[in-house]
Amino acid sequence: MPMLAKFREYFQNVPVDTDELKQEVYKLRYQVYCLETGFEDPNDFPDRLERDAYDERSEHYLIRHKSSNEFAATTRLILPDLNSPHGIFPIEEHCKIEKRDLIDEIDPAQIGEVSRFCVSKNFKRRKGEPGTLAGIPTFTPTPSFSEDERRSFPLITLGLITCLMKISLKHGIFYWYAVMEPALIRFLSQLGINFTAIGPAVDYHGLRRPCFIKVDDLLASVKEKNIPLWEMLTNRGNFWNDEPD
Repeated sequence: MPMLAKFREYFQNVPVDTDELKQEVYKLRYQVYCLETGFEDPNDFPDRLERDAYDERSEHYLIRHKSSNEFAATTRLILPDLNSPHGIFPIEEHCKIEKRDLIDEIDPAQIGEVSRFCVSKNFKRRKGEPGTLAGIPTFTPTPSFSEDERRSFPLITLGLITCLMKISLKHGIFYWYAVMEPALIRFLSQLGINFTAIGPAVDYHGLRRPCFIKVDDLLASVKEKNIPLWEMLTNRGNFWNDEPD
């Protein structure tokens, strides 16, 4: 079965466009960041909703597991601060950016940061990597899911990237910052998604690397290497512009 059809059989991308859905985002992030990984202190969020100052300038998505109606994953794209074009992103707070030549000539209004990219532990079981944020194979069995569903779980990570594509198209974002764990960088590179490291690794909730990518380059590389993935990311080529105006 094609990758896009397999994803749609079990999962649904949900744009977060209501206050109720935002609460679901914050609840899932509390579950992952505070309870499952310990990356954040649960005492800082007595209402059990993990939020930060960047949420108000972000667009969020959820991925819903159809048969259980459970939210499996979430991500956000932090958008440029149009009231302050030189407003910083989290990557600039926590990392040293060395390759400024890749960035300084780009219109700041076209850059966003991939952030809070996470999958519930119910939908990821990476061997030897407890506490990771993204749903990367390999998985151990989960009794409540069929074998075919378990094989589809790696698609959740790719589904989150599809959500980021939708946000980027909507807001005219053509470049992404991301601070990623090495396992996710390796996993994505195998698919043709080649982020460029723009600074040294830092200890930020574990080892993380500041990275950068042009979305058009991402899609061109994926199209050359993995047509089913390109079809998933672009809805079979039905959306995404080749170049910014």
